[in-house]
Amino acid sequence: MPSKMLIMMTSGPDTPTRLGTPFHQAMTAVALDAEEVTIVFTMEGTRLLKKGVAAEVFARKGSGHSVYDAIQACKECDVKMFVCPSSLEMHDMTLEDCIPELDGAMGAAGYATMGLQDDVVVFCY
Repeated sequence: MPSKMLIMMTSGPDTPTRLGTPFHQAMTAVALDAEEVTIVFTMEGTRLLKKGVAAEVFARKGSGHSVYDAIQACKECDVKMFVCPSSLEMHDMTLEDCIPELDGAMGAAGYATMGLQDDVVVFCY
């Protein structure tokens, strides 16, 4: 049975209703004693990492909790968060443009290798 979770976050600020579930799933996996939970932001998900953006995005209107609040909650639960370097380049961003909760960059070879492990379940949003 898999003991690790990899979440590929491809949705961004333009699809806010898709942004709550990945973070809830990550925190639930931690609560269920997953050995490791990792979120990799790529494609449009990368835009959420730009300082100030996620704080202005809400998965549900009127909730009072921004996507940035969810990112911070995941970080408190020890969820690891990485960004795809190619996606940073695509959005004319650098690591310095990103929020401090980010653990760094992980390219395609890194997350593909992780996703191919027998003890990892992969979710894409």
